Amino acid sequence: MTVVIVPLVGAGSATAGAARELIGRIHSVRAAGDVPLVGDDRWPEKQWRQVRAAAEAAGPLPGIGWATLTSGSTGAPRIVVRSVESWSASFAAVDALLGVQDGDVLALPAPAASSLSLFSIARAAEGGPELLMPEGHAVVASDFADATLFHGTPRALRTILDAGPAATPLLRAALVGGADLDAGTRARAEERGIRVVAYYGAAELSFVAVDHGDGLRPFPGVEVEIRDGELWVRSPYAASGYLGGDGPLRRDGAWCTVGDRAELVDGRIRLSGRADDAILTAAATVVPAEVETALLGLPGVTDAVVFGLPNDGVGALVAAVLELARGDGEDGVLAGGLRAQARAVLAPTHVPRRWFVMDALPRTASGKPARAELLRSVLAGEVSGL
Repeated sequence: MTVVIVPLVGAGSATAGAARELIGRIHSVRAAGDVPLVGDDRWPEKQWRQVRAAAEAAGPLPGIGWATLTSGSTGAPRIVVRSVESWSASFAAVDALLGVQDGDVLALPAPAASSLSLFSIARAAEGGPELLMPEGHAVVASDFADATLFHGTPRALRTILDAGPAATPLLRAALVGGADLDAGTRARAEERGIRVVAYYGAAELSFVAVDHGDGLRPFPGVEVEIRDGELWVRSPYAASGYLGGDGPLRRDGAWCTVGDRAELVDGRIRLSGRADDAILTAAATVVPAEVETALLGLPGVTDAVVFGLPNDGVGALVAAVLELARGDGEDGVLAGGLRAQARAVLAPTHVPRRWFVMDALPRTASGKPARAELLRSVLAGEVSGL
């Protein structure tokens, strides 16, 4: 088995026929005994060169059935490879979470190149729900008018909710991953009668934990434990490793981790970001995920990325780049009011010292903010300050 790149021009097409055509192309690669890796025309040429070189250098890959691209949010892309069984073993559990019925149609807003979408494409290829994918790169709610189910990121779900019930009148259940789901988005969906199940996972680990609204609990078949503040899992869904390089996946016998920090509280998993993301300031160690969660709860903030900026003094400065809702008033969200609200919900050491704003954050194929690109843009002076 060798890796074969399946080019994807555009994000897809909002027709079930186009989704079936993509599944057919993937089937052809697998029928030939090879491993499909879906490409995306938004990749820069450097990324295409890296992916092609890694695929060509890999050679035979016995036991491997799928390859997906990960990272991109923090650095150079990595290709994750996994067996067919590492995904198919979870199909029944995911069907149960969504409440899959005969005739269901699944909205799949993230590009097919993302591991989130490719999982559902793999499920569809094995008799799962019919798929709808966006017609272009941007998520447009009307593309999913016939969808009864949803699998995507919180941001994509918010886009669908913003369009109102008439845009997706049949939608009854949503499986949400790729980023933390805020309580406000969950509440809006449930008010519309959409049952929401959020999950935590990683391209390397697949599904790790699910949240029905009362906190993250281990996904069926997954065992978890905390070692020195790190989350370790024993799971039949873990990937085999990487193609042509290393990554955060580490193993200890049957257990593995990608370095996410967490604690167990009353049987629930409480995540606090990657160990290498911590910002060392002059007065404290700040976990970006904790600050981002607080900022996402502020009115008018649709997304937030927190990171450390180099500082001439001791430690780094806590900085935040915000994506703001611009339609609530002529001036949008006032910077002074935003800072005051942040001080009310964050410890003084965690309140961002530098604030930046963008109309739309740059994103990876899965819809996550592209952190490395954001930091580069800020350091280059390309992002407006608040």
